[in-house]
Amino acid sequence: MVKKAPATVPGRHHVIWFGWKLVIFLSVALCFFALFRLHFSPDDISSPSSLSRPRLRSRISPDNFHGPPKIAFLFLARLNLPLDFLWGSFLENADVANFSIYIHSKPGFVFDESTSRSPFFYDRQLTNSIEVIWGESSMIEAERLLLATALEDPANQRFVLLSDSCVPLYNFSYIYGYLMASSKSFVDSFLDPKDERYHPKMSPVIPKEKWRKGSQWISLIRSHAEVLVDDEVVLPVFKKFCKRRPPVDTSKGKLNQKLQKQHNCIPDEHYVQTLFAMSELEGELERRTLTYTLWNQSAAKMDNKAWHPVTFNYADATPKRIKEIKDINHVYYESEFRTEWCKTNSTSVSCFLFARKFSGGAAMRLLSQGVVGPFEVTTLLGNTR
Repeated sequence: MVKKAPATVPGRHHVIWFGWKLVIFLSVALCFFALFRLHFSPDDISSPSSLSRPRLRSRISPDNFHGPPKIAFLFLARLNLPLDFLWGSFLENADVANFSIYIHSKPGFVFDESTSRSPFFYDRQLTNSIEVIWGESSMIEAERLLLATALEDPANQRFVLLSDSCVPLYNFSYIYGYLMASSKSFVDSFLDPKDERYHPKMSPVIPKEKWRKGSQWISLIRSHAEVLVDDEVVLPVFKKFCKRRPPVDTSKGKLNQKLQKQHNCIPDEHYVQTLFAMSELEGELERRTLTYTLWNQSAAKMDNKAWHPVTFNYADATPKRIKEIKDINHVYYESEFRTEWCKTNSTSVSCFLFARKFSGGAAMRLLSQGVVGPFEVTTLLGNTR
């Protein structure tokens, strides 16, 4: 009988060698996997600290553009521009090389001979506009669309956001000199003492200590406009947690009471200010707006009128009233015990270049008064360095 040879039992050194090969193979595989994740994973999950600051897209430097720097006037309109006749007169005194115009209006609305009284606005509407609802994040998105389009022109160095009821308080020469003489953006920004609009779920992306409030009517230098357009961190949080409470409707009875207990937040009164605070840019700002607004101080707390500014009619736009607005040289922020003395390039100036809300009649009166007429700008630029 032939005996079968016993199965070969691997030696101890063979087992150890196989184990080392397995360890080496797994280590190499893990290294390749880590490199793959590092290369393809989005920045917002690469590091917890990346949540605290907006990301910037690289752009070609605008320093190589030829010609004078421009002011980009960004109009946020419901439909048409009812005060286009005043702005048309304002722009007639300007060099067309010194300004650009962009309008965000209702999707599909076109500015032409049949919809505008001034050729300065023909075909200046955005082709990618969206439906905008007051008190919702769509207002912020419309502002960003305006800025993104204006940034395509490297000559645009100042960006002024305006409503369809805004009027200029000076002629173009004065406003151009005022803005170009300052290296800072003008953003109304202050601490909200009640903090009622800050939602706890915004943390940790938006820390409570960075929460700010202010007017949406801003004037930005180019680098700050880029920060706003490039933000991919703060806006999504606003969309999710900063929403307007439904207006009071007594006809809904108990349902109305329930609705009024919802968290209330007006995105466009907080977004830019909070974004810049998180971006450590407050030192580069004049923390005030250039647009004068008179708020209704007598309305009852739950009255819808309390949410809107007073409208200036023909009888309100007197030379005396306009002069009073122009003579304002400081703004006091009670929540911070802070007084903003209005200066540009170390020169004391009027706080406001624009005002709202003006009716057609009030704008016509400004035009008849020569408010947008000639002005000697050298008095403002005398200290330019």
